[in-house]
Amino acid sequence: MTTAPLWRPATVVTTRGAGSHGRILGLQVDGWPGNLAGQHVDVRLTAEDGYQAVRSYSLASSGPGEVLELAVDEVPDGEVSPYLVEDVRPGDQLEIRGPIGGYFVWTPDRPEPVQLIAGGSGIVPLIAIARAHERSGSSAPMQLLYAVRSASDAFYLDDIDRLTGNGLVVDWAYSRVAPPGFARPAGRVDAATIVASTLASSLEPSVYVCGPTGFVEAVADLLVAAGHAPDRIRTERFGGA
Repeated sequence: MTTAPLWRPATVVTTRGAGSHGRILGLQVDGWPGNLAGQHVDVRLTAEDGYQAVRSYSLASSGPGEVLELAVDEVPDGEVSPYLVEDVRPGDQLEIRGPIGGYFVWTPDRPEPVQLIAGGSGIVPLIAIARAHERSGSSAPMQLLYAVRSASDAFYLDDIDRLTGNGLVVDWAYSRVAPPGFARPAGRVDAATIVASTLASSLEPSVYVCGPTGFVEAVADLLVAAGHAPDRIRTERFGGA
């Protein structure tokens, strides 16, 4: 029998903006056991009347240490995300439970090529994987396709810029507005995008896809149609408010 992770107090120590309506939070969690790249936590908020709301958020951090990082995209009329994006400040207290998940993880001992595909704030666990890849000195080829509505909606631009060419190949897809001079017109990720901007199925990469449910399902179908084995495609969906 597996014991469920305990709820732990978490103190907000840093905040910074992410994209046009998101926020990156650093949380101090005493006694944190460490986590693998790709895992997530549950966050619990308790109102003054005792009402509690719980949402799951991917971690952008991994490895040892007691300061965790997660990023939140605000969902209009949501219960949790507006507070975390608009109101929370350093010194505030939250509760977290984790680390959770063993399916959507990457470890440096894996030698096969890795294809990361993110939609919007689905970049968060993939940044954790890309950071772990760089930190470990892994020689496994790694490529990222990041799909966003427009350039202003992207999270973790500084990290992506730093990692590009430093063990990570990056391509972009813009669904609504492409930057001036961008070679591909704005539009959803399609079969042509998969062929042009991801590792070929003949290389047998492990593929990690994270984003809104519709995006993830569509991309997974496109990958299978392009010849990728379904058992090599790992997916993570989100939709919590």
